[in-house]
Amino acid sequence: MEQNTTSTPVKRIAAIDLGTNSFHAVLVDIYPDGSYRTIDKLKEMVILAEKGMDNHLSEQAMQRGLDALQRIKFLCDSQKVEEIIAFATSAIREAKNGGDFIQQMKDEVGIKARAIPGKMEAELIGYAVRHSIALGEEMVLMVDIGGGSVEFIVGNNEKFLYHNSLKLGVARMSAQYVKNDPISKSEIKDLRKHYKKTLKEISEIIKEHQIKTMIGSSGTMENIGAMIAKRTSLTANMTLNELAFQASDFMELYKEFIKLDRNERKKISELDEKRIDIINPGMVLVKYLLKKFNIEEIRISEAALRDGMILNYLKKERPQLELVANFPDPRKRSIYELLRKCNWMEAHSTHVAQMALKLFDEFQEELELAESDRELLEYAALTHDIGYYISYRKHHKHAMYLIRHSDLRGFTEDEINIIANVARYHRRSTPKKRHEFYSSLDKNLRIRVKKLSGILRVADGLDRSHYQNVQKLEIDNREDKVNFYLTTIGDPELEIWGAERKSDLLEKVTGKKLEFYAVNLNDPEKTSLSPGEKGHVKSI
Repeated sequence: MEQNTTSTPVKRIAAIDLGTNSFHAVLVDIYPDGSYRTIDKLKEMVILAEKGMDNHLSEQAMQRGLDALQRIKFLCDSQKVEEIIAFATSAIREAKNGGDFIQQMKDEVGIKARAIPGKMEAELIGYAVRHSIALGEEMVLMVDIGGGSVEFIVGNNEKFLYHNSLKLGVARMSAQYVKNDPISKSEIKDLRKHYKKTLKEISEIIKEHQIKTMIGSSGTMENIGAMIAKRTSLTANMTLNELAFQASDFMELYKEFIKLDRNERKKISELDEKRIDIINPGMVLVKYLLKKFNIEEIRISEAALRDGMILNYLKKERPQLELVANFPDPRKRSIYELLRKCNWMEAHSTHVAQMALKLFDEFQEELELAESDRELLEYAALTHDIGYYISYRKHHKHAMYLIRHSDLRGFTEDEINIIANVARYHRRSTPKKRHEFYSSLDKNLRIRVKKLSGILRVADGLDRSHYQNVQKLEIDNREDKVNFYLTTIGDPELEIWGAERKSDLLEKVTGKKLEFYAVNLNDPEKTSLSPGEKGHVKSI
């Protein structure tokens, strides 16, 4: 798909992969037929987990990240990029202060990042590899070795049998298992033991399909490919993509490389400087996979998460599908017409609306809300982010303006004002009498806005990643407090952080303390649940 050079591009976008070791940006022109062409790239080594993956980003690491993003943003601005997509992965999504870091990115650099679940990261990497490497019907194992996690995908040119992200990244494993330099035999043994235990599920699938080819992507695998290319005189000056070598070529490299100390590794020009201290667990993992599953050939894919992000973007943008049918109800129809005009965030807004309605049903009686308020809350939730159509900055206020001035059909002016104000108060300030449009409402309407805004703020916080991480929401509403139990498909820290930040208004109108607990479906060994008290962890 990256081939069109004849027609005029319709848009220029940038995709930024905010990884544990590096931030990698690619700038592309999008063409009318859905193809794209890369116009620039920038890779910045940041090493967010310099002291290992301890669920906390240091001030220094965050500053390195912000400095790198400033340079990327400067490139995007100078190249007149119209839209920036930034996805945060393992280190940021797991960190207790990952939400703060994402907020800093917005405030200081003007880049809005989203923390995606590991499973989605694996799927996007799979699409990227399939897009860049000529696959056939034969099943292959795709492996993307990052700093915090490793993504495993089993698939062919048509389908994926398995895709998941496991916490086996080289920075994480180095901090956990490697204390000696060169790495000791006992450390290698411990790593292998850990890999065997963690890769149980995928082992059965690989053996069942007798997979013979492994495709590696991202920095560690590219460094391995470049080192082997030099040793074997393979051509890799222009690109490493589709570089193929035998398992025996890797074994020969491994035999020598694993004995090297830091100074000796430093002399290898094909090895990224910031990967010198953390590459060994990656070498041990590759050897383990080759031997365990009798892999014969390795191929390198230069396409990785950022390319999957572009493909995902194209899939959503083209063709432009009708977002709504012709609703007979003029109220619903005019709301959806407004959503369509403003390029709404459908998945996020729909998810927030569902959670807001669940909260409404729980608190309706004690907050003395009418059934008609339920419908207004749903529309406020669906429209809460349409202000992005104008600008990220103050998008909550832009949303209120768009709702009030969009000639919505079937609503009274009071109803429109409630929807507009509730959408406006989904973030930042809670309702205040000094706010012009809020203070102009009758007292009864102001009370309703406060209660509905309290509900929407928590619902929006529970999808802070914008990737529908919370799959199940259970509410234990007691006399003096409310416990929220979340079942998530990825690390829950961002959703906990988002909900905690926005719980003050609902606490005020209910007179109860809100506490949040979560369990991650994809990390069954993790029995600890994150509660509403920041920094504290309870267990089931």
